[in-house]
Parts: sequence; structure tokens; C-alpha cells
Amino acid sequence: MTPRRIRPFRSGDEAAIGEICVRTAASGSDATGVLADDDLWPAVYAWPYVRRHPDTAFVVEADDGAVAGYIISAPDTDAFERWFADRWWPQFAARWPRPASAQTEQDLLLQSAYERGVAPSPFQALGYPAHLHIDLLPQLQGQGCGRRLIETLAGRLTELGVAGVHLTAVADNAGAVAFYPRVGFVPLSSEPGGRSFGMRLPR
Repeated sequence: MTPRRIRPFRSGDEAAIGEICVRTAASGSDATGVLADDDLWPAVYAWPYVRRHPDTAFVVEADDGAVAGYIISAPDTDAFERWFADRWWPQFAARWPRPASAQTEQDLLLQSAYERGVAPSPFQALGYPAHLHIDLLPQLQGQGCGRRLIETLAGRLTELGVAGVHLTAVADNAGAVAFYPRVGFVPLSSEPGGRSFGMRLPR
């Protein structure tokens, strides 16, 4: 597929975004079957963003009109995390109970979901209040789509008066770690296993 256009998210894109999330969740590779329930990936990392902030979500289409990539964000990370903990995640308590211990990768992901919204983001105080997630199917990578998605979101966040945006990539995702500095991000202090980056936005 070759990219056709970038457009704002619209209702009905959720299924495609969920599929892309799963197919890129293993450090950029396909994570289908890694967890007992594939829906957990987008329930944590994709769907809450388009539910809470559809106005800062964009997709890239292929020539056939299929959604093949996306960028999603929360303009105020701390506010989003509180909403995630109070309003979004409780609806899944019966489907995905909190595990007593971390025995599997799914347990670890669930534990992290249940712990969201407790501590403030360290990057908010540094002037990067927004955060984003960006994913592209492999056939669109290396074609400039990621850069265009970043530029599109940065423009929208600037319109909203957001001072800066950050993200965290898995440290072993070499492609992502190399990509972000090329499109204007600077390295930030990172937790073990992750690489964090930030971008200041014009005011």
C-alpha cells in the first residue's frame, strides 16, 4: 500500500486503530497472540485516546482508503491519566481483573493499567504536558508518513496552546529510538527499559 492522505480521526476508525496497535505492539512488530487477549493492547494504548481526545488523533490512509497508521495523544497527561483511572479503566474490571502477581506479560500490562493515574507525570513539570502514541504498519514505514503525522499533531497541539509533547519508546525498538531525534525530539531522562523523548512547541 502507498499512503494516500492524512486525515483527522473519525468515528468508525476504532477497529482499524486497534488492529494496527496489536500488529505493532511488540517493539514495532506483530504482537498477535502474545497476550491471552489481543484487545488488551488497544484498550490500554489506543482506544482511550480516541475516546477522550478525538480532536488530537489523526490517521494515514492507503490508496485503497484503509487506515494503515495513526497518531493519538493526550494534551494534558496528568488530566488524561486521572480520567483513565477514574472513568475508562473501571469498565474493564470484570473482563480483566487485577492480577495478584505478575506471572505473564499480560499480568504486567494489567498491573501497569491499574496503577495509572496515581503519580503525576515527571515530564509535565519539565514543560512537556502532552504525550503521544504513533504506529504505522510495516508497509508504510520509511515513506515519510511518520514525520507527516508528527508534524500534523504538532500543529494541532500548537493551536491548542500546548507547550510541549513527550513519548516513551521501548528501548529495544531501535527503529523508533532512531526516528524521534530525526523529527525534532530530544532525549529525556528515562526509566530502565524505555527511551523517552520530548519536543517543545511554538507558543
